[in-house]
Amino acid sequence: MVKNTTLKGVLLVALGATSYGMLATFVKMAYGEGYTTAEITFSQFAFGIIGMLIINLFLKNKAKTPTVKASKKNVSQLMLAGSSTGMTSIFYYLAVKFDIPVSIAIVLLMQTVWMGVVLESILDKKLPSARKMISVVIVLIGTALATNLLNTSVKLNPLGLFFGLLAAASFTTTMFTANRIATHISSAQRSLYMLFGGGTLVVLFTLLTQILPNQFPFFDQAMGIFSNAKAFNFQIFAKWAIILSLFGTVIPPLLLNAGFPLTGIGLGSIVSSLELPVSVLMAYFLLHEHVSFSQWIGILLIIAAIVVMNLKRRKKI
Repeated sequence: MVKNTTLKGVLLVALGATSYGMLATFVKMAYGEGYTTAEITFSQFAFGIIGMLIINLFLKNKAKTPTVKASKKNVSQLMLAGSSTGMTSIFYYLAVKFDIPVSIAIVLLMQTVWMGVVLESILDKKLPSARKMISVVIVLIGTALATNLLNTSVKLNPLGLFFGLLAAASFTTTMFTANRIATHISSAQRSLYMLFGGGTLVVLFTLLTQILPNQFPFFDQAMGIFSNAKAFNFQIFAKWAIILSLFGTVIPPLLLNAGFPLTGIGLGSIVSSLELPVSVLMAYFLLHEHVSFSQWIGILLIIAAIVVMNLKRRKKI
């Protein structure tokens, strides 16, 4: 029974990570059709919230016993934690916009491995274990290879790199807060309220970078390189919104929230690293991005670091 439960958790986490790994490629394709960062993020969160509302309503009607409702405090805490989800999407998509290949953008996002170690060390006020420090070194070496940092002929936009690292920092915050707040309510409710928080920031981003610049020249000048002074293209809802919301804001949080309690943090973290190779393979096959042998070595090193960091925990399951 325990093995079957663990296997179910592995499948759920694997599917969730795989779904999220596909997202950046779809975003890059939407950019190729002329859509803006604001249009992409707004449509994703709008349809994501609608989808989660429907799921919550379905689960509420199906439940044989009354579901535990979130208090006002729970809602505010989850929305605050969810704001980092909105920031992660904005920063991640900006990294892709500023000429960072998808295969490298996902590597930047995976810097959550060492950022998480640093944050945990600060919060616990103690140095990380030798195992974690070794894992951090492996991640940094893998990152240098996976981003072609050692290849002087490869030029990466510094602004894109900056936003990629900001996305990782924001995602690290999400991981630390999401599993510590209102864990007594259903994953569907938690996902919904976190989406509300992220969606609030996305609406603000859309107003500042596109809606207001389109109406007022002052905002266009003030926002500089972030400005998209054009009318909001609602066609994105017909073309990309469903795909972006499913793979970015509906499927991953539901499956990961359901799978992690069954696998444990250690095994779950190892399985969720599937997001990295899936994202690179999607970019390779659909976007025809070149991925060198050294980059694959770097990607394998990052996955190895995640395994090393969580191997000890796995034995306790």
